[in-house]
Amino acid sequence: MSNIAAFLYLVSGVLFILALRGLSHPATSRRGNLYGMVGMAIAIATTLVLATPSFGGFVLIILGLAIGGGAGAYIARVIPMTSMPQLVAGFHSLVGLAAVLVAAAALYTPSSFGIGAIGSIHHEARVEMAIGVAIGALTFTGSIIAFLKLDGRMSGKPILLPNRHIINAVLLALILFFIAGLAISESHFNFWAIVALALALGVLLIVPIGGADMPVVVSMLNSYSGWAAAGIGFTLGNLALIITGALVGSSGAILSYIMCKGMNRSFISVILGGFGGETASSGADNSDKTVKLGSAEDAAYLMANASKVIIVPGYGMAVAQAQHALREMADKLKANGVDVKYAIHPVAGRMPGHMNVLLAEANVPYDEVFELEDINSEFAQADVAYVIGANDVTNPAARDDKTSPIYGMPILDVDKAKTCLFVKRSLGSGYAGIDNTLFYKDGTMMLLGDAKKITEEIVKAMNE
Repeated sequence: MSNIAAFLYLVSGVLFILALRGLSHPATSRRGNLYGMVGMAIAIATTLVLATPSFGGFVLIILGLAIGGGAGAYIARVIPMTSMPQLVAGFHSLVGLAAVLVAAAALYTPSSFGIGAIGSIHHEARVEMAIGVAIGALTFTGSIIAFLKLDGRMSGKPILLPNRHIINAVLLALILFFIAGLAISESHFNFWAIVALALALGVLLIVPIGGADMPVVVSMLNSYSGWAAAGIGFTLGNLALIITGALVGSSGAILSYIMCKGMNRSFISVILGGFGGETASSGADNSDKTVKLGSAEDAAYLMANASKVIIVPGYGMAVAQAQHALREMADKLKANGVDVKYAIHPVAGRMPGHMNVLLAEANVPYDEVFELEDINSEFAQADVAYVIGANDVTNPAARDDKTSPIYGMPILDVDKAKTCLFVKRSLGSGYAGIDNTLFYKDGTMMLLGDAKKITEEIVKAMNE
């Protein structure tokens, strides 16, 4: 029976790998999701068969699956795409909390987990338990802070505590000390000390991170949740959990590294929670500058007479649910012979791939969507750059102002187009909390209002 279970867990692992591969491209993402669901179904069914609980225990397991599955299905149906980043952060917190609770259960009832008896838990199991619970507790509170920031319940600006790096280093040293203590003595005090210190460290690592860097945080916490799951998988002796956790942990770490490289951030500083808020300045003072306001008719005329238009979607498009109107506008332009492309910044929106998902939802052709490094050089040849709610990722201050908190972050060079049409509700700052100098450039025309409404009005003006 154990050999069959190991084989089924291996099948699940292969399906999870295929799921990750499928999710790497919009064209294969549905297939990737299907692989992941089938793999998880096999893993859960195999675990249930292996558990062979009593009737009462089996009822509790089924009840738990029903409650969790029902809640998940309901949330998936009612949560809009604009809230997906904070939903992901919230789910990461649940993974961390589950790791803590499973580790606690293993500590108090080790015989149920096959890791020894009370007072004589296997040494390797103690180490696995300690590491898993530390990462899980850190992931739990870190994800909650990320959720609060993404959901607007906490300021997106960095909260910089005095001597925070020293405090974090001390907390990490204490966590390692108590991990060693738990491995040696199996003390319950050491276990809960690890939990308390890791919970505190999770908060302190995330609060100093600025809003513009939150997509990297989501990816980083995704990695942490994977390693927490893998650590508990060793404690449980569950091959599927080990494989899944390792896949999530490694893929999240790789994605975080790629995103940091794309944002000119240090991967080490991300791990230490010290990026995104080192500079107190909010950039140049633009209080005495004016903006050029335009209308939907102006925008329609400029784009209808252009030969090349590059569309830059951002979080404002997601909030307004303007992706379908945007595709209609692009289709109209293409029918008139205009070359239309979409430019995606690595951290546009609030999570990795946010804009790609929305454009795919609107059936935008994949071959028209380009990443920053592939299209940035084309803005200089574009007649119009149509920016729809993308603020921080188009801010020239990141390129030109060394005092800006986002200085050094690669941006989409929309200001190099002949005309930049910027759709935004107001002239307010972006998620990073700083003013966008693009608003005040001579080649920029601001279209203030709801992104969906303005885009629909542009399409109407084109038809007329």
